[in-house]
Amino acid sequence: MILTSGLALIALHQEGLKQAVDPLLLFPESGTVKVSQGLIDSTTGKAATPEDVIAAAKGVRFLLVGESHTSPEHHKLQAALIEAAAKSGRPVVVGLEMFTRDNQANIAPWSSGTMSEEDFIVQSNWKTQWGFDFAFYRPIFDAIKRHKLPLYALNAPRDWVRQVGRNGPGILTEEQKKWVPEVYMGNERHRALFKALIGGHPLEGQRGENMIAAQIVWDTAMAQTALEASQTHQEALVVILAGSGHVMYQAGINYRLQRLAKAESLDVVCIDIAEEREVSKSIGRFIFASPPPIPKERD
Repeated sequence: MILTSGLALIALHQEGLKQAVDPLLLFPESGTVKVSQGLIDSTTGKAATPEDVIAAAKGVRFLLVGESHTSPEHHKLQAALIEAAAKSGRPVVVGLEMFTRDNQANIAPWSSGTMSEEDFIVQSNWKTQWGFDFAFYRPIFDAIKRHKLPLYALNAPRDWVRQVGRNGPGILTEEQKKWVPEVYMGNERHRALFKALIGGHPLEGQRGENMIAAQIVWDTAMAQTALEASQTHQEALVVILAGSGHVMYQAGINYRLQRLAKAESLDVVCIDIAEEREVSKSIGRFIFASPPPIPKERD
């Protein structure tokens, strides 16, 4: 099984399915923090603002913000973080999980500030590249357009991910490795998170290894593209928007940034909770909690 969206994994938890291991309480050795609704700094448990996040990101090049794809509240927070970053005076670049690198030329014109939403939805291949209701993401794209921020398609082509999921990372060609320079399988925290997000089911044999490799292709491709964007915009904060499963516990894109280039990052993990609860502090430096979104069909 190859999941078609970065957050399809965590959705298993958020839809209320019983888990052998709670993904929000992994790695409790760092302690837990109580969350209800809103944004907090996990190190203190105190309420935070988007401006606090941007201030904390002053010494890093990458800000990762994990989301539930159908949560309007998560996307409003992401837009607020982009606004706060742009208003801080620091150059800002935005990288998006939902677009694949081969689609870059089709999304770049949005940054000019002159393209209509209707034209962008068509030209960017939104419905085939992603398919979730564009209205969920409108606040993000409005912020990008308002500040004319460079926009990057981060992901590897989805057929690459499917091929690795079926046949393993050895299927990648030398040309493809320019976008996915390695598929390192030795991160045990990532394995534990992946297993928790798919309901604790055992990952047996080559099929299980290929499933993990496919997720690593996603994370590595997004990290590699973000690194290239940061080289082009050397003073910029690169804001990466992706599913929370790619950001939690510094085990996803953030881990790959560190592995590929020793690049430090700051993370904000957005979660869906119906009531106050404890989560592991190590899930993310900042945690944003909001009620589970009302399910809505894709376009």
